[in-house]
Amino acid sequence: MTKFTLALTATMAAALLAKATEPALHTFRKIQLTDEFWAEGAGCGDFNHDGKTDVVYGPFWWEGPDFKTRHEIYAATKTSKFKQADGTEVIIRGYKGALARENDYSDNFFTWVYDVNGDGWDDVLVVGLPSTDLRYYENPKGAKQADGSEFWPLHKVYPMVDNESPQWGDIDGDAKPELVCNSGGYLGYIKPNRTTPAGPWKFVRISPKGQWHKYTHGMGFGDVNGDGRMDLIEQNAWWEQPQSLAGDPVWTKHDAAFAAGAGAAQMFAYDFNGDKRNDVLTTLNPHGHGLAWYEQLSGAGEAQFKQHIFMNKTPADNKYGVQFTQPHAIELADIDGDGIKDVVTGKRFWGHGPTGDIDPNAPAVLYWFRTMRGADGSVDFVPYLIDDQSGVGTQVTVADVNGDKLPDVIVGNKRGMFVFLHEMKTVSRKEWEKAQPKPAAAQ
Repeated sequence: MTKFTLALTATMAAALLAKATEPALHTFRKIQLTDEFWAEGAGCGDFNHDGKTDVVYGPFWWEGPDFKTRHEIYAATKTSKFKQADGTEVIIRGYKGALARENDYSDNFFTWVYDVNGDGWDDVLVVGLPSTDLRYYENPKGAKQADGSEFWPLHKVYPMVDNESPQWGDIDGDAKPELVCNSGGYLGYIKPNRTTPAGPWKFVRISPKGQWHKYTHGMGFGDVNGDGRMDLIEQNAWWEQPQSLAGDPVWTKHDAAFAAGAGAAQMFAYDFNGDKRNDVLTTLNPHGHGLAWYEQLSGAGEAQFKQHIFMNKTPADNKYGVQFTQPHAIELADIDGDGIKDVVTGKRFWGHGPTGDIDPNAPAVLYWFRTMRGADGSVDFVPYLIDDQSGVGTQVTVADVNGDKLPDVIVGNKRGMFVFLHEMKTVSRKEWEKAQPKPAAAQ
C-alpha cells in the first residue's frame, strides 16, 4: 500500500469519525389532529394492515402517515353545551375542555394498542374514569357492521379498574402484557383471558386488602431488586414478586416513601446512574409539583433509596430554572439514541379545570429530560421543551409513528389530539452548544 493510499485512507477514516461524532439537535414538529376533547390519552398501531402506523384518540383513529383520513371505532355522538361571554349558547362535539373554557371528564382516560385475540390485527384497550370497566375494541379487519358503520365490536372484559395511573405491560413474566392497577382495595394486575379474549379477564391480587381506592395515584412495575422478576411499585412501597406465582400468593411488601401523601403518576424502575441497580422515578404530586428519582444505594439487606428532586415548587429547585405543575403522565424512552432512557412528561392541562389545582392556566408544556450520567454517580436531567400549548393528559405515548427510527410523542387531553414528529439535524459543535439548556446560574 502506497503512502498516498495510506494517507487517503486515514483522511477518510478521520472524516467518517468526525461525522459520526457530530452532535445533533432534536426538535419536534407539531401536528394537531383535532381540538375536540375526547380522551386523556392516545396510542398508535397499524389498524388497517398497510404497514403504516396509525394513531388513535377517543372514538377515532387516523390513517398514517399523513393522518388525514379519520375513522370511528365507536359512535362519536357526545356533544356539550356551554355559554359564551355574550350569553350565546354553543354546542360542540365531545366533552367540555379548552373549546368550552369549562371543565369536564371524558369516558376515556387511557388507551393502549395490542393484538388481544392473536389474529395479527391491532386492537384497542380503553379505561375510562377510575373505577369503570376495561374495554376491548376488536379490530374488524376492514369489515363493516350491518348498518354500514365501521364500529369495532366492544367487549367489556373487566368491570372495575382503579388507580389514576395504571400501566399496560408484562409484570408476571409470561411474555404477554397485563394491566397493572388496583381494584376493590387490592393491588394487582388484570390478566387477559388467553383462550376467550372477549372475557371475562381475571384480576390477580398481589396484596392484602388495603386503603387503595379508585382515585389512588401512582402505579408502576420493574425489577427493583435485580432478581430478574418484575416487582410492583406504588407510592408507599414496592412489592417483591415471589419465585413462584402458583396459587396467586401475596407478594412481599417493602416500605419506601416514594410519593407518600399526594401520590404519583406512572412509576418506573430503571438504572438512571449506571451502577447496575435499578432506581425509581416518579411524580411527587400529579396535581401539584415535583419530579424525583430515588437512587438505590448499595449494601446488604433491605434496599435503601435516596431521594433526588430535580423539579419542584420554584424555578430555583431545578438546575435549569424549569418549573411546571401537574406532571400527571410520564414515559421513559431513549429520545436521543444514546442507549439511555430519557424522561418525557409535561403539565396536564386542566386536571381539575380552569380554577382547580395550582397554576391551572400556566402554559401547558411538554418536555423531554435527557438523562445524563456523571462519572461520580450523579444524574442530570437536562430539559428540552417540545411544546408549550399542549401538555399531557393522564397518559403520554412515545413511539416511532412515521417509521424514521426516531421516537415521536403522542398526546391526548382537554386541548385535543397531538402528534409530535421527532426531527433530528446534525449540526456543528458550536451550533449544538448554543442550543443547549443552560444552568440557571449561568444564564
